[in-house]
Amino acid sequence: MKFSLKFFASAVLVLVVCAPPMARADLPDFTGIVERAQDSVVNISTKTRAEPGTSKEFDIPELPEGSPFGDLFDKFFDRDELDRRHREAQSLGSGFIISGDGYILTNHHVIAGADQVIVRMVNRKEYIARVIGSDEASDVAVLKIDDDHLPVLKIGDSDHLKVGEWVLAIGSPFGFDASVTAGIVSAKGRSLPSDNYVPFIQTDVAINPGNSGGPLFNLDGEVVGINSQIYSRSGGFMGLSFAIPIELAIDVANQIKETGSVSRGWLGVLIQEVTRELAESFGMENPHGALVAKVLDDSPAAHAGLQVGDVIVEFNGEAVLRSSALPPLVGRAKVGKEAQLTVIRDQKERRIGVLIAQLPAQITQAALQPEVPDTHENSALGMKVEALGKEARKRLKIESGVQVVQVDETGPAVDAGILKGDVITMIDNQEIESVDDFEKIAGKLKSGKSVALLVQRRAGPVFLAIRPEDS
Repeated sequence: MKFSLKFFASAVLVLVVCAPPMARADLPDFTGIVERAQDSVVNISTKTRAEPGTSKEFDIPELPEGSPFGDLFDKFFDRDELDRRHREAQSLGSGFIISGDGYILTNHHVIAGADQVIVRMVNRKEYIARVIGSDEASDVAVLKIDDDHLPVLKIGDSDHLKVGEWVLAIGSPFGFDASVTAGIVSAKGRSLPSDNYVPFIQTDVAINPGNSGGPLFNLDGEVVGINSQIYSRSGGFMGLSFAIPIELAIDVANQIKETGSVSRGWLGVLIQEVTRELAESFGMENPHGALVAKVLDDSPAAHAGLQVGDVIVEFNGEAVLRSSALPPLVGRAKVGKEAQLTVIRDQKERRIGVLIAQLPAQITQAALQPEVPDTHENSALGMKVEALGKEARKRLKIESGVQVVQVDETGPAVDAGILKGDVITMIDNQEIESVDDFEKIAGKLKSGKSVALLVQRRAGPVFLAIRPEDS
């Protein structure tokens, strides 16, 4: 059979034209979410009145009496009027309606210190809002405007969010109302240095000044978070945005509405991260959990029998993978209820019940999270110790231990981070009462095997892992 060249070319053309388009990944369509949600997202502006005489806008010098410049200044400036004038400072943020009768959620830092809070809807209608209450620790604030039948957003569940899932933000960056940005969930349960009670949702959604307090949506159009912070070296968006999980925000809002304040659980321990070397010294296969460096007196932890050196690996059935995961779990625990802890002690798991108490107002989260020391790591350890003097006992408020007076330039002690002046109160879970105790216990340590030392410093107690060498 013969085919003409013309026929063959026509057939190829038909095949090319009729061939199905190349498959492409389905991208989300956010238009429906925006159409349904934008009326419930509000712009928030604030005004703060400075005290008279504090404005730097007009800095008029005090001139000597009879100065030829006095008349000139009096001609162009009314000094009395300037003294009476209060300078108004403004800030911008976002928020969203959570009930038809006018309750609005936003960030604490958006309205902190404001004398007046103005809420503006998408249709340009404005309200003077009342601040029902706010909570600095969680950065959540509740506002109220006088209106009814307002459009309300549907509240979702951030626990069901998955890393890599698409999310959407609506807010007022730089005052541009109802701006929409999208991205994915980058991580969950992030702890930031200034907000240890919030397990943040990290996203790469473009968030800028003015977005704070606005909602973060999932693809079902449900609010799963409140956009709160960015990580930036320049002050602008750099791909790291953090949102408060909506469950935490709603719980805080409900407490504010019902009681005017927020109740948080308290355990009463100082904790630190478990490093690979510390995990080895505790007989753990992998580093995880929150290591107890100190148990505060008359605290729930003390009453329950928690001990220094315990590693908390589970709280009320939830795994504690890093030390930063524990404070949010404790903070959300019900005050007056018993919490179940799983700890590793003497290389064995134990279950301990702790009656959670109210976090005392004078105890800050910074005090509950001691700093992790710089990584550096006694004959066989590479250091010299002496008996603890009265002055050190009084200054550090401890009764026993030995003080490090010399650290070798090389060796286990410097590698472990031991510093001159440190007070060693425990080695390998054994308390140190004297120099003799130190020498006996240190002499029994196995070469090459990591053991934990509890060191007392001005900033608080901290565990270090040290690996003895042959002496």
